[in-house]
Amino acid sequence: MKRILILSLCAMILSLSTAAWASLDGFLANLNVQAQADLPGFRAGISAQFGVPLPQVEAVFAQVAAPADVFMTFQLGQMSNMPTQTVLQTYRTSKSKGWGAMAKELGIKPGSAEFHALKSGNLRYTGQQGGGGDGGKGKGKGKGKGHNK
Repeated sequence: MKRILILSLCAMILSLSTAAWASLDGFLANLNVQAQADLPGFRAGISAQFGVPLPQVEAVFAQVAAPADVFMTFQLGQMSNMPTQTVLQTYRTSKSKGWGAMAKELGIKPGSAEFHALKSGNLRYTGQQGGGGDGGKGKGKGKGKGHNK
């Protein structure tokens, strides 16, 4: 009985760790489908979201395998504060190791919020300037604790 319980627990743990990476893979697969439906629009969206000129986006497209890889190149550059050429060099030498290994090579710490977002696939392609987020500034009116100290 104990043996069955232990085997069940091990199987559950393995499936949870696989599910975390599967969600990143799912995000990237969906992104590739979306990009293929409107490649010019996807290129323009990457340009807007990451604030890079369209020719730079097109140059990255020429160097990577898939549209989702273009997104990840700019996403990892943004997360690591590294220039696109540094991310592309890491891509060329370490693509076979996976996005997590590349993120670590670029200085994204395994316990960081950025690394957790990457692992869980909690990334956003909005195609809008600034990524469609609030830039971490919140939505309040500045009346909370610590305002205007």
